[in-house]
Amino acid sequence: MGFAKKEYEFLGEIGIEARNPGCFVNGVWKGNGPLVSSLNPSTNQTIAQVSEGSLEDYEEGMQACSEATKIWMQIPAPKRGEIVRQIGDALRGKLQQLGRLVSLEMGKILPEGIGEVQEVIDMCDFAVGLSRQLNGSIIPSERPNHMMLEMWNPLGIVGVITAFNFPCAVLGWNACLALVCGNCVVWKGAPTTPLITIAMTKLVAEVLEKNNLPTAIFTVFCGGAEIGQAISKDTRIPLVSFTGSSKVGLMVQQTVNQRYGKCLLELSGNNAIIVMDDADIKLAVRSVLFAAVGTAGQRCTTCRRLSFLEQLLEVYKQVKIGDPLEKGTLLGPLHTTTSRESFKKGIDIIKSQARDFYSKGGKILTGGSVIESEGNFVQPTIVEISSDADVVKEELFGPVLYVMKFKTLSEAIEINNSVPQGLSSSIFTNKPEIIFKWLGPRGSDCGIVNVNIPTNGAEIGGAFGGEKATGGGREAGSDSWKQYMRRSTCTINYGQELPLAQGINFG
Repeated sequence: MGFAKKEYEFLGEIGIEARNPGCFVNGVWKGNGPLVSSLNPSTNQTIAQVSEGSLEDYEEGMQACSEATKIWMQIPAPKRGEIVRQIGDALRGKLQQLGRLVSLEMGKILPEGIGEVQEVIDMCDFAVGLSRQLNGSIIPSERPNHMMLEMWNPLGIVGVITAFNFPCAVLGWNACLALVCGNCVVWKGAPTTPLITIAMTKLVAEVLEKNNLPTAIFTVFCGGAEIGQAISKDTRIPLVSFTGSSKVGLMVQQTVNQRYGKCLLELSGNNAIIVMDDADIKLAVRSVLFAAVGTAGQRCTTCRRLSFLEQLLEVYKQVKIGDPLEKGTLLGPLHTTTSRESFKKGIDIIKSQARDFYSKGGKILTGGSVIESEGNFVQPTIVEISSDADVVKEELFGPVLYVMKFKTLSEAIEINNSVPQGLSSSIFTNKPEIIFKWLGPRGSDCGIVNVNIPTNGAEIGGAFGGEKATGGGREAGSDSWKQYMRRSTCTINYGQELPLAQGINFG
């Protein structure tokens, strides 16, 4: 059985067939759950089919993964780093094909699809170096002939639940670190991007097999909420990393907390760009265009609130909308028909408030419509609105940009901090006094605080994550690795006496 379209035949180069089992369990591909179709968001036509996992598949996979931890955590960290290096090389060899699949299945333009896979490769490189730097520390003891150490050990298994908008990059942020830290990984990819989940897993599995390692070190399930709930409830998984909406993330956190597990949450963003009167406007316009229109507004770091306007309206009129695989396209489709309907509902809410614009409503300045086609295309939209409007407080996952006016820096910072989310933010200015107030304790309350660059497009070297309803988790660079390990404070008495801390004399 071949693919429905000739342009899908490249998928065979990365192990995708017209019908695919969606679970990698103890070295075997299977799937005893529902048969689902992966759809091309440009046409809403089937690319390929996938058999999702059942709870029986999940239990079989978890048993094998639990056994594999006993082997993997005892392999020296630099040796684990060598395995991750080989995974990176395997991804390099299929960079173009994987990037094309991300673009085809998710809907982001091809340069972004390739860039996403490159981000996983970069994370592999980062993790290789990290594998020789999982350092503990020596702490001075107040007691004679005592030594205090701080050591880091693997947790065991890390559960990773990823979202459709970055179907492989978020896996890379988590899995590369988890693996070099000595953990096995259980990955549940997004239900609407199962093909990239399968393609990535096949490359990882080849590396494990080539090195005679248990393939259950990397256990994968395509599936829906049933599998996600099983991961959240499973006491064999000490850490669950979840990327998605704040609403679902809160439910995951509550479930994991009930069993005293740990959560790493990367949730909704509602990100602002502030443009001061001394800003480089050309630089700001280019930055806002990428921040607001890139990935069709479906990044958690997408700019959704802005504080300047004129030149941007003209640039928006020149945005090429179309097939994300075609050269020159800047705006591809939204990911699903559900996303398209959410866009329409959001626009309807904005229009319903237009009568009350001068208090809290919104006025659509450009865009605001669904493009009639077989795909999920919509117009990039700019809305002039009050920062007090209820609709501004929510994350509308699409290319909708709210423009708000301000008079002072303090007012702009207040607007930035006024939403429940706290992921990313940026200011455009050349004045040091403004820059350092923005970065300081009374500046932006976000986890990512930028100057003269977009809110999106973060490098892997820094910790990625945000505050408030964004969840508080940190992934990728800096010292994010510490979340994937168990910290132990160790005190060693190498003398013959037993002095007690705080000078206590007991008997």
